[in-house]
Amino acid sequence: MIKRSLSYLISSADAGRTIEEFLRTRGYSHRLIVHLRNTSLGLTIKGETAYTTHILKEKELLCVTLIEEESSEHIIPSPLPLSIIYEDEDILVINKAPGVPIHPSQGHFEHTLANAVAWYYQSKGEPIVYRAINRLDRDTSGLLIIAKHMLSACILSDQMVKRQIRREYRAVVCGNLPPEGTITVPIARVPGSTIMRQTDFENGEYACTHFTKLSYNSKNDLSYISLRLDTGRTHQIRVHMTHIGHPLPGDFLYHPDYRFINRQPLHSFRLDFIHPLTKEPMTFFAPLPDDMASLISEGAQTPASV
Repeated sequence: MIKRSLSYLISSADAGRTIEEFLRTRGYSHRLIVHLRNTSLGLTIKGETAYTTHILKEKELLCVTLIEEESSEHIIPSPLPLSIIYEDEDILVINKAPGVPIHPSQGHFEHTLANAVAWYYQSKGEPIVYRAINRLDRDTSGLLIIAKHMLSACILSDQMVKRQIRREYRAVVCGNLPPEGTITVPIARVPGSTIMRQTDFENGEYACTHFTKLSYNSKNDLSYISLRLDTGRTHQIRVHMTHIGHPLPGDFLYHPDYRFINRQPLHSFRLDFIHPLTKEPMTFFAPLPDDMASLISEGAQTPASV
């Protein structure tokens, strides 16, 4: 059973609100409030059950108990490497290795990040409902957030929808890019494919990618770049960079050139977000994996010298 207890001392500014109105201001979704309403002693004041229609008074102490009886039983715990950057009662920040899917799927039942996280919690004797907030492709490495309970998942998912979780990616692409640029080309699914995407000015959805060149490897004709996204379309970076003639080498879908690397050199380098419960600003970095670092070390020049 997953259990997380929280207490809120009601201020004068919040007095006069119903419990439901107060919880909504703290990021609780309607679904989560219904769950608490149906949980024995999920909402209490002075140890007694409090109803969501209760009008709060100043200095009342509202206690919330989040209980989840079920864990992710269909995820098989597997003793796989797991690089944890940060952990507290509410979130887990992980540096995912390349080549690791984040969810089990056909052909990948026991060798995913979900399996590694399930093993980690099993070894601690703790249950876990696996909730990955941001998604990374199998061959993309770097930072992602796991929510450890319903409330952190609810708040962080809302931050994702509102683009309040800022992500910086690092990539290596073919050719010598300009110092910086912005790509605003719509992206759509390739007809007949469940995986591939393409630029599509007629049927595509708006997509915006900003890039900055960090260095250029003249020996291999590769640029090392930083990227920020205003949108989160599937394969957005890979499709946009291919569109402007600078694909990622080693990309099995869009540029299967394996002379330098055997996967797309794309890395979730930095995450900035507000902690879902403490409201503190959080910033995390993950160093480049060795296979990417080796592509930019030899013969590299900074933009000023290119």
